[in-house]
Amino acid sequence: MSGLAVADPVRPVDAPPARAPRFAFLPALAGYAVLAAVLLAVGTPLVDLIAYTGYAVGWVVVPGTLVFRAVRSRPFTLVEDLAFGAVVGLVLELVAWAVFVAVGAGRWLWLWPLVVLVPFAVLPRLRRHWWVRYPVRVATGWAWALAAVVVGFTGYLAGSFLTTTPVLPRSEGQEQYIDLAFQLSVAGAATHQVPLDVPQVAGEPLHYHWFGFAQLAASSLVSGVDLPTVFFRLAVPAWCALAVVLVGVVGWRVSGRAWVGPVAAALMFTVGEFGFENGVRQLFGTQATFIVWGSPSMTYSWVLLLPLIAAVADRIGRARGSAVPALGPGAWLLVVLLLAGSTGAKASSVPVVLAALAFTAAGLLLTRRLTWTVPLLVLLALAAQLFATAVLFAFANHGVAIDPFYSLRVYTAGTEAYPPAAVWAGTVLAFLLSLQLRLAGVAALLWRRRFRLERVQLFLLGGALAGPAIHLMLRHPGNSNQYFTRAGFAFGVLLSAWGFVEVADRAALSRRGRVALGVAAAGFAALLTAVQLRYPVAPTAGPRFDRLLPLLRWAGALALLALLLGVLWWLLARHWRGLAGRGGLVLLTGVLVAGAPGLVLDVAAARAQPNGGAYARASMPASLVEGARWVHGHSAPGDVLATNAHCRQVLRDGRCDARLFWLSAYAQRSVLVEGWAFAPRMVGLPGGVAAPFWDQDLLRRNDAAFTAPTAAGLAELRDWYGVRWLVVDRQVAPESPALAGLADLRFANSRVAVYRLR
Repeated sequence: MSGLAVADPVRPVDAPPARAPRFAFLPALAGYAVLAAVLLAVGTPLVDLIAYTGYAVGWVVVPGTLVFRAVRSRPFTLVEDLAFGAVVGLVLELVAWAVFVAVGAGRWLWLWPLVVLVPFAVLPRLRRHWWVRYPVRVATGWAWALAAVVVGFTGYLAGSFLTTTPVLPRSEGQEQYIDLAFQLSVAGAATHQVPLDVPQVAGEPLHYHWFGFAQLAASSLVSGVDLPTVFFRLAVPAWCALAVVLVGVVGWRVSGRAWVGPVAAALMFTVGEFGFENGVRQLFGTQATFIVWGSPSMTYSWVLLLPLIAAVADRIGRARGSAVPALGPGAWLLVVLLLAGSTGAKASSVPVVLAALAFTAAGLLLTRRLTWTVPLLVLLALAAQLFATAVLFAFANHGVAIDPFYSLRVYTAGTEAYPPAAVWAGTVLAFLLSLQLRLAGVAALLWRRRFRLERVQLFLLGGALAGPAIHLMLRHPGNSNQYFTRAGFAFGVLLSAWGFVEVADRAALSRRGRVALGVAAAGFAALLTAVQLRYPVAPTAGPRFDRLLPLLRWAGALALLALLLGVLWWLLARHWRGLAGRGGLVLLTGVLVAGAPGLVLDVAAARAQPNGGAYARASMPASLVEGARWVHGHSAPGDVLATNAHCRQVLRDGRCDARLFWLSAYAQRSVLVEGWAFAPRMVGLPGGVAAPFWDQDLLRRNDAAFTAPTAAGLAELRDWYGVRWLVVDRQVAPESPALAGLADLRFANSRVAVYRLR
């Protein structure tokens, strides 16, 4: 590869107008209005929406934007300053949260922006950043395109998550995706604790990527909005909207082409996975569908990863012919800041960045174009990874093991009836189609440039390859190695959109032609959606490989259709010269939108099987949550609770499925021993989620407080472990009658009793 050579430079035709269009604020206002309307429609209190909006603007965007303006060399667009500024504000807020909570002053966290606002108001050199004139104004179409992606994805969130998951359960039959209560419990711990302990086992260190949950806690502390409302209503749509805008501005910055951003945003948040196993669970996992709310830390990590990609790319080398001004030396500070934030945002982020940089260094070394910049970036990323491994994760592997192609090998078991080569070829093809089809623009870019990539393209390609490569090299009991592919996807969609825009520029369609292409793409997506809704894929028994066959047949049918249309296009182009040279663009468009039914099918499945569908769900009765909420309102943040409830269910062999988190989640307090399955030391152990608790003596003393309480036993829990409250789930087992004489009954409903130790 030649690091800077370009095989066939194309004319940029998407430069935005120099003058601001009238009513330039309307796309942003419309996007926010729709988001707000959806949140209000699903029961979000208006006062909470106003408070959270004020917090996001005044406590995140404003201080962060001021710092970003002081760091970057020259202004470019207002939307970039605000988007990057929001991310800088989130990282600064994380530092402020750690300081305030560590000294027991979490309720004063709302003061933290003064550290930024006062210097920028007083010092003349900083005061100028309050008002900035921008040389470039975004085109109206560009802004409306991003707003449309935000609106569309908000609709997806409404259908798949917001309308199916209440903030507080309303019935005894309520169910909830099993991970949500655990995630809420971590956010609850972060309201009063740093560093965090495992909420379900008081005093057990939480070696985990918990930065996103700290942000949830900080937003609740500052805005005054109740944490469950932040978690189940406000944060996920806000993070997703910010991620959409970030894809837009980062795509523009790294490529120098404005429309790379909206195209990349559409690929990431509008087009879904190509094939469904049963309408809910994806074959190899998903990129954005389900995961943005099922694991919101992934969304938070994208928010930090996307500007990190831009800052690293700025130091590696700007795109040829780009009119986007460099970030300047301040990009180094952004790299350090965003690497630090990414370490605890998601464990998959920094390894993919590190691998992308190593790939870039190798490519530039082979072409003798390696400078000191890339090795220095490698060292910074390596230092960040070492910090995360040693400090945040304490060298815990969380069940991760090196097991090449495990994620594919599980589909080859029991397939003796098929030729082994065909099984492996079909499995690999299904993996690429399912998770990587939206990156077809990368192949187009490589083909057009004859593999002679610019430095920044080499970096993006490295990340796009590193994500699925790490995924396939590892095994995890919960398939969490998928998150590496999701981190790499942020790189891939940027490069894929770049390839699409270059192909589109080459085709040089007229305005009428672009409209026709857009209408045809939308019609094709609607047709595919209608077909898949009309003929859903039923769950398949037998070898897992059989689950891949519907996807492979569907791909074969579409490939045959593409071949027939290609021949027809070639014949028509011989007589209608306007078609010549444009078939590749039409084909690439069709390939990129082939997964468009994904989001619609996911919403349809969520309506049929709410709260996680085929994924594990936990019972979340309203009576349990009522008891936990009472404890939250009547206890101190440092109080420790004890409970007799530990098991989501008792298995047939008598073992305990210890994925029970309702008390720590909704009480926002540490529990002496609740459900221990997600404690880092338990992940990957034999027995899985039913592995026994590691301290059986502690568990025995905990349970004795309910079954055979004594004054000495309760005093030990109080004095040695800080237990102040006993929470009884009477459906598990009624408490001993003797408990009423040893502790004060303070709350009871149809199922829960709460005692305060004397």
